[in-house]
Amino acid sequence: MLTDNYGRTINYLRVSITDRCNLRCIYCMPPEGVKWKPHENILTFEEILRLVKIMAALGIKNIKITGGEPLLRKGAHSFLKDLKLINGIEKVRLTTNGLLLNNFLNEAEENALPNAVNISLDALDINRYKQITGFNNGSSDVFSEPKVILSVIDRLLEKQITVKINCVPIHSINEEEIIPITKLGKEKNIIVRFIELMPIGCASALQCISGTQVKEIIEKTFGALVPFDNISGSGPAVYYSLNGFKGKIGFINALSHSFCHTCNRLRLTSDGFLKLCLSSDVGLDLRQLLRNGANDSEVSQAIIKAVKNKPSSYKFSENIEGMFKIGG
Repeated sequence: MLTDNYGRTINYLRVSITDRCNLRCIYCMPPEGVKWKPHENILTFEEILRLVKIMAALGIKNIKITGGEPLLRKGAHSFLKDLKLINGIEKVRLTTNGLLLNNFLNEAEENALPNAVNISLDALDINRYKQITGFNNGSSDVFSEPKVILSVIDRLLEKQITVKINCVPIHSINEEEIIPITKLGKEKNIIVRFIELMPIGCASALQCISGTQVKEIIEKTFGALVPFDNISGSGPAVYYSLNGFKGKIGFINALSHSFCHTCNRLRLTSDGFLKLCLSSDVGLDLRQLLRNGANDSEVSQAIIKAVKNKPSSYKFSENIEGMFKIGG
């Protein structure tokens, strides 16, 4: 198994398959826009599958596919099908903004569907949604009503796919969305999670609303949150149930309650850099290894050696790249 110098077992890999996105979220991309990575610098699906096979042999069990927006990449459904067939991989999850989910479900075969889908959603109100995401394609009905989102969620639930809604509360931006988004977990058997804003890239100019503050807001409206630990997963979220709710509420409090001592994950960027920590530039250029002709054993040994240097905890600084570059 992959272990670092602090005794942590690494079994979770986030894989970014593209840096491109159809949104321009204020905590992810700078307002002036970004320069996309050249196509030739992006790992091919064949290269990603090879790396995952190597890492599965080292103990990686859980994969989360991210972007940018991963569903923008042509052939994503076929790639997921191949990924799920890799020996040792137990669960494949997908993180998406949801705008292309209906098309994905129309195209994907049953054996290409992920085990779980995380939908990033920071507002239900169309004006706040546009403010946060920069979404403006001339049509406002995509997120004008919760039922549009819920229709996608229903399709996922019908296919027995676990659904998680991820919301990043930001001071003076979407506090008023906390209660409406929490309500999504009342009638549907889904998990609504609130994630503390990470001060990375353009997000460093925004103010986080802590998980504790969000919890207080929710309890004032819905009553006491009751700890709930019967949710399978490989991440750091803490879950609660609420009286009268079909779904559950979760919190990922990376800033106020650091969970670095239990961190079990690595990140593979779309251009093939293996990041050992969200807040660090320390890692390994796997694309260079692959394209310079390294065999599987050489790649495996390089990964084992690199993982030993995984930082003990995060240390955010101004030079860390935005979330769109490092896989969300």
